[in-house]
Amino acid sequence: MSPNSTSKIDVLIRLARQGPVRARDLDEAGVPRAYLRRLCDRGLLERVDRGLYRLVETPITGHSTLAEVSKRVPHAIVCLLSALEVHDLTTESPHAVWLLIDRRARMPRLAYPKLEVIRASGPARAHGVEVRMIDGVEVRLTNPAKTVADCFRFRRHVSLEVALAALRDYLKTRMGSIDELVEAARADRIYGFMRPYLEALA
Repeated sequence: MSPNSTSKIDVLIRLARQGPVRARDLDEAGVPRAYLRRLCDRGLLERVDRGLYRLVETPITGHSTLAEVSKRVPHAIVCLLSALEVHDLTTESPHAVWLLIDRRARMPRLAYPKLEVIRASGPARAHGVEVRMIDGVEVRLTNPAKTVADCFRFRRHVSLEVALAALRDYLKTRMGSIDELVEAARADRIYGFMRPYLEALA
């Protein structure tokens, strides 16, 4: 193996240690894509999905799929049941990764994992978004207040029971203030519907 090959392998492994690697990431790093197959054949990398790879030795966390999806669909925002799980506002594990995208954005299509996609625009999409580092990837997700408000707005997708349970947990754990919740509900244009439940539980 030539010194040049070794240095390219080192670059690729260094990239993979920072989080899941897309084939296009190698173009920016000046590493030929053929090195992905070489490292897979050597058992150092594994293919997670089409065009996405990770180190075999990487520990899998409870939110690894969120990092993988965010790497593939960087414009999407993790929301609803997936965001509830990240914020510990539910005890249930969602059967899919829930994403919020702009009304005009292209629908993401991944072989794995399953996605549940909702659309919004303006404040309903942009309000209450935070960034967390998960497995070395910047994951955009709705903050606790926006997540609860979204559950009421999209109650036909997640059920009113889930929205009420999320509201109870938010108030009980003091995950955020009532003012933040009201602001999020107004951004979602759901405050009028949500207000009686908030007043009953607060």
